[in-house]
Amino acid sequence: MAALHNHSSLRQSSHPLLFVLQKSSTREDEPRFGRLSFQNRVPMDTPHYVAVSSRGVVPHLSQDMMRENTNIRAMYTALEDSSSTHSAIPIVTSLGFGMLEYTNYVEAIQKLRPDVVLGMGDVLFGHKPGVKRIDKMGDRTLVWVKELADGMKDEENGTPRPALFAPILPIEAEQQSYYLDALQGELVDSVDGLVLYDTASIDAIPKTLRHLPRLSLGEMNSPHKLLDAIALGIDIFTISFITETTDAGIALGFSFPAIKDTDLDTPLPLGVDMWSPTHATSLSPLRSDCLCYTCTNHHQAFLQHLLNAKEMLGWVLLQLHNHHIVDNFFAGVRQCIQNGSFEDERTSFEKTYTAELPEKTGQGPRVRGYQYKSEKSEQRKNPPAYRSLDDRKEKLAEAALPSPSADANDLEQQGFAEKAE
Repeated sequence: MAALHNHSSLRQSSHPLLFVLQKSSTREDEPRFGRLSFQNRVPMDTPHYVAVSSRGVVPHLSQDMMRENTNIRAMYTALEDSSSTHSAIPIVTSLGFGMLEYTNYVEAIQKLRPDVVLGMGDVLFGHKPGVKRIDKMGDRTLVWVKELADGMKDEENGTPRPALFAPILPIEAEQQSYYLDALQGELVDSVDGLVLYDTASIDAIPKTLRHLPRLSLGEMNSPHKLLDAIALGIDIFTISFITETTDAGIALGFSFPAIKDTDLDTPLPLGVDMWSPTHATSLSPLRSDCLCYTCTNHHQAFLQHLLNAKEMLGWVLLQLHNHHIVDNFFAGVRQCIQNGSFEDERTSFEKTYTAELPEKTGQGPRVRGYQYKSEKSEQRKNPPAYRSLDDRKEKLAEAALPSPSADANDLEQQGFAEKAE
């Protein structure tokens, strides 16, 4: 096994992780195949992904179900950022908005001892920072990373120090040069990996830090974007579209390398909407060649029934299937990088599958308060489970007579009728 950088192995004794690039490349913007190893953990081959959790749990999956029927190796627990102060960032919790002081963050890390800690970055989401804000972003982030590195040095009861992944800010390299110089200088022995919020930030990574593992927190809403980021050299991903498609009742159906079909007239969908009535009598698995728990034990008709009945088991089975599809996707990516066929297979994948995931048609499970940010005067996300006994009578009394051109949706909305499925 050849490594790009010999000093990676020398860091094992003093650092909590070992990252070895197993495929050499003469260019920096090429896909990388490596192995990420932690103490007392099963090694993770990269490119790979970490499952996105909610309150430390992968949605819809119990711990025993995840352990016995998935290959999930790691989970990501997020604290959402917005505008920041010099000592804190606002976060969204199940109890509302609050400020997270970096001192509290350090204290939580000392007690929880996760395998990987992501440095707090002064990053704006949803809009670009102004000139004055850009001047502060690097300075604030540097202070937080320094405090975090110092606070993590206190080991208790021989517990290994968590690996620190330092953020690379989504601004030009020149605008964060002082911060990047510190990562290469006084913090070089404390930083074990890098966090990127935008794939364009790869160009800002100093050459002396390019051997470190790269974790992307960018918006990867389709496998096509994953492949684009892998081609640029991203190693690890957080992928929100897995749970989003599960909530939407969509069964993922892509594979890498893509299936070879010379008679393909139109691109194949990336997934199948299981709310469609066409699945109501199908005894086929969600995907004919899938070996996940769902496809080997159940069929489309059963899953469609569970969704219509709003049974939580329906989303559990979809979540198992969708994670299995993504696991196989990354396994195929790693194999193609090893044998040198990645770019050809990437081109074939783009031609074989549609660019976007199917649109959501079903209602999905009940939305939890910490899943989205509510806006002013926004309607309730979850429809009421019960209504007054005379609710229909009140609707009819208040509603105007329907016009002759009203369709079934209009009649149902006004309370005159219910649309048959």
